[in-house]
Amino acid sequence: QAFGSEIVSSDSRQIYREMSIGTAKPTAEELAAVPHHFIDTRSVSEDYSAGRYEEDALRLLGELFAKHDLLFLVGGSGLYIDAVCDGMDPLPAVDEGLRRRLTERFRGDGLAPLLVELEKYDPAYYRQVDRENPHRVIRALEVCLQTGRPYSSLRRGEGGAPTVEEVRRKHLALQQERAELLYRRIDDRVDGMVAEGLEREARALYPLRDCNALQTVGYREFFEYFDGKITRDKAIELIKRNSRRYAKRQQTWFGRDDRIEWFDGGEGCAESIEKYLRKFV
Repeated sequence: QAFGSEIVSSDSRQIYREMSIGTAKPTAEELAAVPHHFIDTRSVSEDYSAGRYEEDALRLLGELFAKHDLLFLVGGSGLYIDAVCDGMDPLPAVDEGLRRRLTERFRGDGLAPLLVELEKYDPAYYRQVDRENPHRVIRALEVCLQTGRPYSSLRRGEGGAPTVEEVRRKHLALQQERAELLYRRIDDRVDGMVAEGLEREARALYPLRDCNALQTVGYREFFEYFDGKITRDKAIELIKRNSRRYAKRQQTWFGRDDRIEWFDGGEGCAESIEKYLRKFV
């Protein structure tokens, strides 16, 4: 609002129409106050990827820069942010036969053997992958087997530079210095989502639970509860635990980027960021 600008979301889950409570989308008031892009533009049944997001986002940025000198790319999905800022090498098309064989192995033996194999072929990606997400593990492993190269080497943007690479960028991120406060906020946030109706939202999506978009914290734990594998209380406990783990992975991901200017996410944060940006615009 201070800069009269627009927000381009780089959240890989808020893009889906059916996932609102569990992704903490902007409120109706926030959406009305500032133009947002890539919110509620896809269905969970669609196959959407960081590569497709890169193409769509760069096309949109080209249009928006015709009317704005400053735009805000906002969100916590590191791969989507990297796709726009650094580019991605195109990944090979899916080998349906290989994917089917890996999926059958997962259904028969579970995820553990596939993780062992992924660690063998790509230890770098193994260290950062969500090891409870079968879709990501299977995709990475199929790329390794299909190309003979580590999946991580194809995600680093060795080619395909973005068309907006000449645009001056400032990388800003928020942090909470005290871990116990961060984790308390996460727990409170989960309780708030449950109170808003997260269970109801997850139950409505249960028939689509195999979609890649739904391999997401907050949904897959409730799916296990619906399957009778865990109790409702256990599902909520796991959502909190897995959210904390996700926060740690985000800290690791963004912590490796020395371009980032870090800001305390507490009171006065917006004013600090505005003051910082005024130096460049």
